[in-house]
Amino acid sequence: MVVMRNRTVGDWVTAVTMAAALIVPCVAAAGQDFALDEQVRQGDQSARDRERERERAEQARERTEQERERGQQSRDRFENFYEQGQSAIERAQWQQAIERFTVLVDSKAPRADAALYWRAYSLDKLNRQPEALTSVAELLKGYPSSRWVADARALEIQVRQRAGQPVSPEVQADEELKLFAIQGLQHQDPEQAIPMLEKLLQGTSSPRMKERVLFVLAQSNAARARQVMTTVARGGSNPDLQMKAIQYIGMQGSQPNRQLLGEIYTSSTDVGVKRQILRAYMMAGDRERVLAAATSEKSPQLRAEAMRQLGMMGAGDEVWQLYQKETDAQVRGQIIQGLFMAGDSTHLLEVANNDTSPDLRRRAIQHLGMMGRERTGDAILNIYNRQTDVGVKEAVIDALFIQQNAETLVALARKETDRDLKRRIVAKLALMPSPVARDYMLELLK
Repeated sequence: MVVMRNRTVGDWVTAVTMAAALIVPCVAAAGQDFALDEQVRQGDQSARDRERERERAEQARERTEQERERGQQSRDRFENFYEQGQSAIERAQWQQAIERFTVLVDSKAPRADAALYWRAYSLDKLNRQPEALTSVAELLKGYPSSRWVADARALEIQVRQRAGQPVSPEVQADEELKLFAIQGLQHQDPEQAIPMLEKLLQGTSSPRMKERVLFVLAQSNAARARQVMTTVARGGSNPDLQMKAIQYIGMQGSQPNRQLLGEIYTSSTDVGVKRQILRAYMMAGDRERVLAAATSEKSPQLRAEAMRQLGMMGAGDEVWQLYQKETDAQVRGQIIQGLFMAGDSTHLLEVANNDTSPDLRRRAIQHLGMMGRERTGDAILNIYNRQTDVGVKEAVIDALFIQQNAETLVALARKETDRDLKRRIVAKLALMPSPVARDYMLELLK
């Protein structure tokens, strides 16, 4: 029995050993398969995580760009209201001017201090002196460091002196006559005319009057006239006059004037002033200084402005070199505009075909469309055939519509299989007064 029992135990041990020999590799293999599956799952998860992170980064970039665009649109809207207000003053439409400037005041726009001044000025013209004084008080209290304070105090004195007195409707004509008289005196006796012009600048004359005074001073070769212009251009007056002085100095284009603008540019921290100087450089033909700003400016706004001015100066090659080095998407968008201004279709096509940003490709295509079908029509069609991005294809359709290129649009419509793209093409053709487009519309109806 013992032997039998031992044999039974031995047999059992042998069986267990053999089973283990069979099971262990299976378990190991299963473990390896599980580990491999886990690695695949982790790899898939990692790829999904990277994709989600990329999408979040893209969405964040788009939100930032949208916010930037909304901010620019808001600034443009405020600037438009300001210009409308000044234009209303020039036409003696005082109520309209008050309404425009009030929008800026209530919105606390960037030029709200100037709007308060011109609103007070317009109220005074309507013989509404108490309201004019209130507007002046708002300016003095709310913007004590504004460069409009001196003008506001001068206006306050004038308003108080005229309180209760009717306003003469001939005031506008009197200003014109006064300026004609000073222009005549400028030719005959500049030394006597310049102090009178200075007085007009420091007084409460209309915007147009002060601008014309600056223009007269800019034409003068007298040392005192240049000194007055320099003082105003350096910021020795309100911002509106400073911008005009910079513009008129740039129009003269002399070496001393360009040097003066360079000194003001270097010393100023005001983006608006620097932008105006870049435009003055363009008017003076000073490509070297504009290129220096485009290359070294830290402000994206100013780099973008410099790119636009270079484009207007026909510096396509320089603009393209800067595009390749630029990393800011907004500035690159402005460089595309500069390439368009320079008439550089070659490099615009490079952007449209190869840039990694679909938005910049679309912008380039839009500008190519504005260059005319004879010049860029075939190239735009090639972009449509090569690209797969729907947004880029839509931009091509829009560009061909801008060119009124009905023949190409009809050809695209006939072979396009994407329903949405074909609908977009047909919608554009329906708006085109072309026999080709009309015939295709009839074809569709049949």
